[in-house]
Amino acid sequence: MKAIILADPSDKTSLTLAEVPTPTPAPGEALVKVCAAGVNRGDLLQAAGHYPPPPGASEIMGLECAGIITDPGTTKFSQGDRVACLLAGGGYAEYVAVPEGQLMPLPEGYSFAEAASIVEVACTVWSNLVMLAGLHEGQTLLIHGGAGGIGTFAIQLAKALGCTVAVTAGSAEKLEACRRLGADILINYREDDFAEVMKNKADVILDIIGAKYLDANIRALAMDGHLVIIGLQGGIKGELNIARLLSKRGSISATALRARDLEDKARIVADTVEHVWPLLAAGTVTHQIHATFPLSDAASAHAALASGEVTGKVILAVAES
Repeated sequence: MKAIILADPSDKTSLTLAEVPTPTPAPGEALVKVCAAGVNRGDLLQAAGHYPPPPGASEIMGLECAGIITDPGTTKFSQGDRVACLLAGGGYAEYVAVPEGQLMPLPEGYSFAEAASIVEVACTVWSNLVMLAGLHEGQTLLIHGGAGGIGTFAIQLAKALGCTVAVTAGSAEKLEACRRLGADILINYREDDFAEVMKNKADVILDIIGAKYLDANIRALAMDGHLVIIGLQGGIKGELNIARLLSKRGSISATALRARDLEDKARIVADTVEHVWPLLAAGTVTHQIHATFPLSDAASAHAALASGEVTGKVILAVAES
């Protein structure tokens, strides 16, 4: 099969379409013909040598895809089923082997490209905001990077839950995109101090920045607030004012989806399909595709995401359905 490889490990832009062996499904896996794959910051980090796949996972990039099952193996699925897939790797290819618990039906009315754009964000947002932090009606959520793939999905889901949503973004255009999706409080991080705007107001914070925002996030937390860190774009080491956190009875969680074990991923996938897929089918939460590139032009897709100009998701078109 054809897949994207890094031709020169020292050059993160050397993404090249090459012939590689087609994967053989292990027991409990199905072989999926990939029609579309999502592009995530984790892929950019892997290309740069900073985010290797978990042991045993495919070395090929790609954390989400959608396609058609060609060999169901021992799974409950059937040949020809149209599925969306949560992956530890392997999406930037014509075929991928997927554990049964990470296969899910396409949301009603969704194309392969649309489905590939929501797998990673849906599972990430639902598992962190609801399953972990317990976000519920009447609470206030602060989302950093509101215009990104995670952010645009989290805004919509939180509004569907009946929450007040605050976002940070770096331009008026991005903040306007967030407003159109339902965000209530718009903060340009280049001009305003989000910690002052949100001081003691955020019941839950979804943070992709990490160390750089640690102290400010604690200041923004409300009493009994929960900071959930899912990214490290602002560094890995920060100073924590434990007294301030203690005074608010606050809590901090740091999570990653890719490295979870199969049972944990299956639990998240099942819960996401049960609760989020109906919102997608109803149009209450919608996909946000910024741009689509052919698989052979994965380098341009990475460049687009790295530019910081993307609102929503970048998709790779792999095969016709």
